[in-house]
Amino acid sequence: MPVHGGKLAARALKNAGVDCVFTLCGGHVMPIYDGCLDEGIRVIDVRHEQAAVHAADAWSRLHPGKIGCAVLTAGPGVTDGATGVANAWRANSPILVIGGQGPLSRIRCGSLQEMDHVAVMRPITKWADSCYATRRIPEYIGMAVRHAVSGIPGPSFLEIPMDVLMGQEEWSDAWFPRVRTEAQHVSPDRREVLRALQILREARRPILMSGTSVKWSNASRELREFIDETRIPSFANGMGRGTIPYDSPQFFMRVRREAFDKTDAVILAGSTLDFRLNFGRSIPKDAAIIQLEMDNVLIGQNRDSDVGLVGNLACTFELMLQLMKDESVQLDFSSWRDELRVRERELEAQVERNLNSDEVPIDPMRLCREIRDFVDENTIVIGDGGDIVATAAKIVPVLREGAWMDPGPLGTLGVGMPFALAAQVAHPDRRVLIIYGDGSFGLNGFEYDTAVRFNLPIVGVVGNDAAWGQMMRPQVSLFGQERAVATFLGYTRYDRVVEALGGHGEYVERPEEIRPALERAFASGKPACVNVKIKQDVEGYKGGSYG
Repeated sequence: MPVHGGKLAARALKNAGVDCVFTLCGGHVMPIYDGCLDEGIRVIDVRHEQAAVHAADAWSRLHPGKIGCAVLTAGPGVTDGATGVANAWRANSPILVIGGQGPLSRIRCGSLQEMDHVAVMRPITKWADSCYATRRIPEYIGMAVRHAVSGIPGPSFLEIPMDVLMGQEEWSDAWFPRVRTEAQHVSPDRREVLRALQILREARRPILMSGTSVKWSNASRELREFIDETRIPSFANGMGRGTIPYDSPQFFMRVRREAFDKTDAVILAGSTLDFRLNFGRSIPKDAAIIQLEMDNVLIGQNRDSDVGLVGNLACTFELMLQLMKDESVQLDFSSWRDELRVRERELEAQVERNLNSDEVPIDPMRLCREIRDFVDENTIVIGDGGDIVATAAKIVPVLREGAWMDPGPLGTLGVGMPFALAAQVAHPDRRVLIIYGDGSFGLNGFEYDTAVRFNLPIVGVVGNDAAWGQMMRPQVSLFGQERAVATFLGYTRYDRVVEALGGHGEYVERPEEIRPALERAFASGKPACVNVKIKQDVEGYKGGSYG
C-alpha cells in the first residue's frame, strides 16, 4: 500500500534515533507530523522557529550520540530558524533541520514562501541539499545525518518540496539506509602520542583545558582517568564544563590566568584557540602545545601546535594511558597542582567576601550566590544573557556533566527557554533553571506559552537591571553617560507576563527574598519566572574585547 513522503521521512528519522522533533506548524511540512504520530516521535510545537532549532541543538547536547531535529515550514519559517542553525554551527552541535519548500512542479514560478533555502543555509551547515523524489526521502535523511555527526559535528539542512512530501510511494520502493550517530572510535597516530608524552615528561608546570570535543567524543570518563593518573591541573571551557568533577583535586576555576602565565606545556583537549583563549595569546610563547581534536582542520588554528593528536578524544586518552604503561612513563604533577591549590583557595576566599551584599537593589553577585546555594546535582542550569550569565558562570558550580548549557561561542541570546524545553522533555525528573538577563528574556520569553501547554515546570530567574548591561557600560565608558543610547530598558514585570501565559510569577526586590521565591516557584509545579530587581551598574566597565 503506498504511503505519502511524510511517513517515509518519519520512519527514516526514527531509524536515525530521533525521539522528538521541534517545530512550528506549517502547511509545507505537515505530512511529517502525520508520520511522526505513526512512529511514536514526540512533536513539540513552539512559538518561533528560532526556538525550534535551539531546542534541537539542546537535544543533541543532552543526548551525546544522538541527533536533534527541527522541522520548519518554507520561507520565513526557514529564515527564522537560521540563527539557531548558526548557533549550532559554532557550537558543533549535530542537528538535522528539515525545511519545507513550495511545490517542485511550480519551482521558480513564485509559489507562496518560495525561496532558495539551500543557498541561505549552506554557509552555516556541514551539508545542505534538496530532495526531489519521494522515494529518496529516507536516503537523503540518511545523508544529512551522516554529515551532521561525522568528524567535527554540526548542523545539516534538508529541503523537501511539499509535493514531494505529499507524493505516494510503496514502502518497498524506498531505501532506508542504516545510520550511525555515535562518535566514531578513531585513534590518533601512536608516534604522535609518544611525542606528546615526551613533552609531558620534560614539563614541570603543565595544564589541561577540557573543551567541547570532549563532550562530542563522549570522552569524560577517559579524561578523568588521565588527569587522575597524572594529577595534572585542569580547567574547562565551552561544553567541557562538567566533564571534570567539580570536587576533583585536579579541577580549578579561579587560578586559570596565573596557571597559563606560568605553564610550560598545555594540553588542549578539544578546546580551540579562539577568543576564549585570546586566540592562543593566553599561552606563553615558549610553552609547548599538545592539541587533541576530532578533525585535523582545528589543529594549529591561530597558533602552531607542537603535537596534534587527531581522533576521538576517548580513544586518544586511552592510548596515552596505555603507552604510559607500556613505555613505563610516570607522570606526577601533584606538587605543581598543590601549589596552584593554595592560590585557588586564596582567590576563592576573595570572591566569597563579595557574595554577601545586602544592598538594595540587589547586587548581581548576591543573586548568583543564592542560585549557587539553591542548585543541586539534580538541577540543569541554562545561561541566557550577557553580564548576569558571565557572573553566574564564575559562581554557580557545574556539579555534573550536562548540568550547564549556554549558547556557545556565537553568544546567541534567546536560547534559555528553548534549551529548557528540550532539557525538561528529556529529563522530566530533573529541575531545570534558566538564568536570564532581562534583555535576553525578550527574545524567546513567549516560549513560556509552550512550557505551559506541555506542562513543563521550568523556572527562569531574571536578573533585571533595566538595561543591556554588557553593552551599556562600555558605551558609557567610551562615549560618556550623556551619549548612552539604545542600551536602556525598563524594570519590566516579566513575572506578570508569565502569569498571564498561565505560569507562576515572583517579583523580588530584597536579597533575603530570593531563596523563598525560588522554593515557591519550583513548588508551584508550573513554568515560573522569578523576576529579581538588581542594581544597574553604569560605571562598572573594566574593559574587554570582542576579538
